[in-house]
Amino acid sequence: MHTLYESDDLLNQYLLFHYATKEKLFPYDFPVSEALDFSKRCVLEGVDFDSLPSQSRALDLGCSVGRSAFEMSKHFNSVVGIDYSEAFINAANVLKNEGRHRVDRLISGHQSISEEVILDVKSRRDRVSFEVGDAENLREDLGDFDCVLACNLICRLPNPNVLLDRLSTLVRPNGQLFITTPFTWLESFTPKDHWLGINAEDSFSGLRKALEEHGKFKLLKSWDMPFLIREHARKFQFSIAQASRWVRLEG
Repeated sequence: MHTLYESDDLLNQYLLFHYATKEKLFPYDFPVSEALDFSKRCVLEGVDFDSLPSQSRALDLGCSVGRSAFEMSKHFNSVVGIDYSEAFINAANVLKNEGRHRVDRLISGHQSISEEVILDVKSRRDRVSFEVGDAENLREDLGDFDCVLACNLICRLPNPNVLLDRLSTLVRPNGQLFITTPFTWLESFTPKDHWLGINAEDSFSGLRKALEEHGKFKLLKSWDMPFLIREHARKFQFSIAQASRWVRLEG
């Protein structure tokens, strides 16, 4: 397990990234509003709700601390959220059970403000379950889904093609797949010979080739999605993810 995602600092950053208001995440007047609420936007922009069947089931792979899974609970009858980090899954379950979670919002150095992030009351917590799991070694009895989200996950896997090959068994025929990734390839996560495409510029063609192989998925739409992660009061990570929606073909 990569210990980076077990640290308190990363847990606090991602709780704020998923749940903090604009005033707490980015209390400045600079025009970054389109980069906020990324986990919520992944659901609202990434899923075509009109094409969902009744009694639909969703999977959030790399769910982190759960915001997208809770957002999907408003539209799906059941949602499974899976992440490799025990700390993230524990936090997601606290939010499920209590509707809130303590977070330390770092100001600078050792100065921080202890407060709470609050779950949207419209979330259907009873429809969501969370579990620790490896996206490259998912349990065999997981079943299949009408929609699968894999947001900012691909470039954090040791071998992304293992998951990409498994997706055709996770997404039901005519089901949806939504992927975002900034293609931030790092050898500490992914050996270079497992990076998709030849380089960062060509990574999306590598992703597309893997998903379209044997006619399993068809690309419906691709676009850019900015997101902002707060480290402390004066330092932020601004990134642009490549977003894409796919449909699982029959047969």
